[in-house]
Amino acid sequence: MYVGSLTLDLLLGDIRSLKQKRSVIRPIVAEVQRRFPGVAVAETGSHDLHRRAEIGVAVVSAQAANCDEVLNACERLVAGRPEIDLLSARHRLFNDED
Repeated sequence: MYVGSLTLDLLLGDIRSLKQKRSVIRPIVAEVQRRFPGVAVAETGSHDLHRRAEIGVAVVSAQAANCDEVLNACERLVAGRPEIDLLSARHRLFNDED
């Protein structure tokens, strides 16, 4: 069994309040969940910053290659959003021996 995690650090556009931030982040999280129903996704950090956000994605699979493929597709989906800049993406892979 393999567990893959992806942490995305995002810079948001012209955001001036946490309410505006949520209106940008919620659709991104919802789209990842809709396109990849087998993953878990949530806003995981930078909750009090207006223009920064961290999104975490996790997937479980029997094959490491499948984990990597799904996480790469999630990263491409989020990076393609015009209203955000992807500052960094960190992939991690765990297996049952870790």
